[in-house]
Amino acid sequence: MNPIYSSMGTTIFEAMSARARANDAINLGQGFADGRGPEAVLKAAARAVLEKSNQYPPMAGLPELRQAVADHYTRHQGLNLAAEEVIVTSGATEALAAALFALIEPGDEVLCFQPLYDAYVPLIRRAGGVPRFVRLSPPEWRIERAALEAVVTAKTRLILLNNPLNPAATMTRADDLAMLADFCVVHDLTAICDEVWEHVTFDGARHLPLLGFPGMRERTVKIGSAGKIFALTGFKVGWLCAAPALARVAAKAHQFLTFTTPPNLQWAVAEGLATQDGWVQDARTRFQAGRDRLAKGLRDAGFTVLPSAATYFLSVDLAASGLAMDDVTFSERLVDEAKVATIPVSAFYAEDPVTSVVRFCFVKEDAVLDAAVERVTAWRAALS
Repeated sequence: MNPIYSSMGTTIFEAMSARARANDAINLGQGFADGRGPEAVLKAAARAVLEKSNQYPPMAGLPELRQAVADHYTRHQGLNLAAEEVIVTSGATEALAAALFALIEPGDEVLCFQPLYDAYVPLIRRAGGVPRFVRLSPPEWRIERAALEAVVTAKTRLILLNNPLNPAATMTRADDLAMLADFCVVHDLTAICDEVWEHVTFDGARHLPLLGFPGMRERTVKIGSAGKIFALTGFKVGWLCAAPALARVAAKAHQFLTFTTPPNLQWAVAEGLATQDGWVQDARTRFQAGRDRLAKGLRDAGFTVLPSAATYFLSVDLAASGLAMDDVTFSERLVDEAKVATIPVSAFYAEDPVTSVVRFCFVKEDAVLDAAVERVTAWRAALS
């Protein structure tokens, strides 16, 4: 058995969700939104099953969806992409796998920022790469050039950036992105940018893609997700965007992973990208209201809430909240005793974890958030 997988435990998301089910708890751990998503996209998917082909679509994706993705980024982020620079994948995680498998040779080093999505490290290692970690710390989770220079070596080939960053719920600042672009150019690195949260941003903030910064057009793979844009995580439609030389080799890896993606979902996402900007903006407003509602409830309960600029999540700092317990203990006790499931942020570190921060998901109905706050408040009061 391959040791990368045979020694791997159950993901923290599945473990906490199972614990939530066993305790009949409110699940504010795993990141999925309440609600159906945009009706126009759902109806387009249903129509396509009945009215369009259900045989293999083109390996790189339906031309209509590839063009829709390119047009979407021209409209929203000022990027000049051709449809040929878009490869459709079965979710963003598959896009990550295709990019990493295509670009890593055995022994290549990949710079990663912690906290990180738990798929990154096993994918890098399975491709023969060596992850090198840059540790980010609350409350700002800032990327510092000195930290990058401390870990880069002659073997470093890639940098893997998640922006907006889950679980820290931060957006990388423009000056930090400019620094990262310069760092990549100076060290001749290719950037793989996991930007699935690009439309789930708050307080009027606008996502800036690293691909648009000087020197990065030919050395960046940009990854997006229809599941996050339309809050339809079960669709598993994603894509990667890159200059032709990078896109071609990533497509060759993709063809031996999932090969292609259900055509009806591709048609539906193409229609959604072309017509549902209003729904995306309304969802952003709703999600921000949920963030503010949960943040107020947790603050009123005595928790120090860290800023949340993007994603479906906000976090509390246990130490700053006066709680002398680590994040795993807090999360386990909360789901068992208060019947509310969360995620300990230490699970997003491969080494030297931050152990005082816990993540909550806020893209839920008001009644769900209010019930969770009531339970957490009562539990916290009982600790005193």
